[in-house]
Amino acid sequence: MKGTGSKLGVKVSRIVDEYPVWLAFCGSLLLSLIAVMGTATVGRDAALYIDIAQQVTEHGPNVAWATFDWPWFSFLLAGTHIVLRLPLELSAYLWCGLFFAGTSALMVDCIRQRSPDITRWACLVVLAMPAVNAFRNDIIRECGFWFFCTLTLWLALRWQARGGWFRAAFIHLAIFAAALFRLEALLLIPALALWQLPSLWSSTRRLQFLQFSLLPVLGLLVISVSGVLLSARVMLYLDMIAPHGVLSSFQMLCDQFANSLINKYSQDEAGRIIFFGILATMTISFVKLMGPFAVPFILRRNWGALSVYWREYRPFAWTALLYLVVLVLFFIKQQFMNTRYLSFLNLLFVPVLAMGLAAFVREFPRWGKWLVVLALLVMLSNVISTGAGKTHYVDAGRWVSSHVEPGAPIWFEDGRISYYAGRGYVLPALTQEEALSPAHAGDYRYFVIEAKGDEPWLKEWLHAHKLRIIEHFANRKGATVVVIGR
Repeated sequence: MKGTGSKLGVKVSRIVDEYPVWLAFCGSLLLSLIAVMGTATVGRDAALYIDIAQQVTEHGPNVAWATFDWPWFSFLLAGTHIVLRLPLELSAYLWCGLFFAGTSALMVDCIRQRSPDITRWACLVVLAMPAVNAFRNDIIRECGFWFFCTLTLWLALRWQARGGWFRAAFIHLAIFAAALFRLEALLLIPALALWQLPSLWSSTRRLQFLQFSLLPVLGLLVISVSGVLLSARVMLYLDMIAPHGVLSSFQMLCDQFANSLINKYSQDEAGRIIFFGILATMTISFVKLMGPFAVPFILRRNWGALSVYWREYRPFAWTALLYLVVLVLFFIKQQFMNTRYLSFLNLLFVPVLAMGLAAFVREFPRWGKWLVVLALLVMLSNVISTGAGKTHYVDAGRWVSSHVEPGAPIWFEDGRISYYAGRGYVLPALTQEEALSPAHAGDYRYFVIEAKGDEPWLKEWLHAHKLRIIEHFANRKGATVVVIGR
């Protein structure tokens, strides 16, 4: 048995070494399938995108802009549904699964080109790191953003080695495609320009710089003439990076924080506290999203991977630096940070994590095996959910669809319930407190809210408005949705 196990291990190791890119692609598809099979309900963003796609198939593309100012992902879903006749939700999961698989495969191939000795570790990192992988059961625009950004970097590495106008054009096409999912992808243009800037001083590489820089200039002229720069989403991003707006938002944030402090000296340091607090918060989240692959960097000597990263993966490094600036600006303007946004920064650091893991396994073979086992467990935990899921949302929505007349005014606490009721993803215009207030309670015939049904406040409210609980739905953990009516 021992010999059989050893032979199996050798075969697996050989497959990993010979087909790492395909292993990353197929492994990613399998993980996405496991994640989706364990998903009870779609997320809020998913319900919005699918609802817009449904409206596009019924009323045409113009209706999408009235709901969302960057609906390109919904256009993709609608087009897939029209051409292949697949259900919209299935189309969304298929696209996200393919984007995840493509991102994993391209990242592994980038590392295979530059550091073939760590390719197997890169495959493990890209499939197990909580950043990115924790969202495999979600339908989000970031899937396409991650894929096309990674494709851009993969094309950039190939173009650096071979040159050519067509290869340079494909880089910008990939950036354009990424921007259709998230506009932040445009930072790849200055990032890659900074990477190529030294070519200006090299007579042998000056043509390559021209190949890269000419197309964005022409594209900017076309965009300026077409009026795309005046769209709401573009204006929002331009406002976010405007120096005056950034300074005003930062000063407002500092004043708000300073007013909450008692000590005068602390108030004077509010700006420094805010700025370094933002960086500290992002650093903690960044390390957390690394998962077990942060362990090798407890050893200071493994930090040398950063110098190799800067030398061999400079397009990644410049993109990471500029993306960090974007995250800081977003934090200052919006005063919150979503781990989903931070995940792209972790994705750009996959080469560093792979180098650190390889060095750790070489130096500590026994501990390295345990670290690999831990990584495999994290890989499964990313896609296997032990939670109850929001099945009560689905049940409540389907009950409403079957038992409530289509035109009846209903207040839904969560838009996903209305989504499953066949009424589209409806964001409540009023808060629950406002909807249940005497001023607005008469505007609705039904209320679908999360409540146990036996709370004293709810009993009093039902009695005051002569309403009753018609039906209730609970998941296996006891979370309950009630349908209220006459």
